[in-house]
Amino acid sequence: MQKFSWFVCSLIVILACNSSKKTSGEKTGLPAVQLKDGWELLFDGKTTRGWHKYGGAAVGSAWKIADGAIYLDTSVKKDWQIDSGGDIATDQEFENFDLKLEWKIAKNGNSGVMFYVHEDKQFNYPWETGPEMQVLDNIGAPDNKKENHLAGTLYDLSGTAEKSKPKPVGEWNQVEIISVNGKLDLILILSTSYQLIYGMITGKKWSPAANSNQCRVLAPIKKVALHYRTMEIWFGSGIL
Repeated sequence: MQKFSWFVCSLIVILACNSSKKTSGEKTGLPAVQLKDGWELLFDGKTTRGWHKYGGAAVGSAWKIADGAIYLDTSVKKDWQIDSGGDIATDQEFENFDLKLEWKIAKNGNSGVMFYVHEDKQFNYPWETGPEMQVLDNIGAPDNKKENHLAGTLYDLSGTAEKSKPKPVGEWNQVEIISVNGKLDLILILSTSYQLIYGMITGKKWSPAANSNQCRVLAPIKKVALHYRTMEIWFGSGIL
């Protein structure tokens, strides 16, 4: 398994992923103990190196970097989308992995972290191909009516309001996504304790849950994507 991380502000931050597929991911800026354990940076805190817009183009200019974090500037809209925005995906592909990151969101915000993402000309968006860990303002976002649409849930597939307890708007939330040999764990971290949101077993074919509108393509070695909708979203990461 391989690990990945990114650096945020004065925090010790690591967008951590631990994948069995050997890659040459960015490691600069990681403490020696994390390097020894196999952690890699997915985001260097300064550039969008290692990322691209879903579909292959360069990362749009609406994705900006400040204080060691990457965020989406939503000030300029084009139709229903953000001008020069778009979902962004990793250049690397991962199989077994341990992904750690932080996020904070604006009031009424709605976003997500997607994984097992497949890029192909037949797909326009990453959510057509990979499942999503939901990022949400649970209180103000319009998409807060279903329990499995709340922060930290496996979007539209599984999760409960009881276990979705994100920090208030504007505060950092620490999350972890672990995929090992088909077993998937989504974790929202509260203080020093781990709160398991969802665990599941998957095979090489994606089988959506009953009564779900999610139909996705699942491949064993695929990419991580950051999804945006219309509100400002910030992504950073911390070693836990």
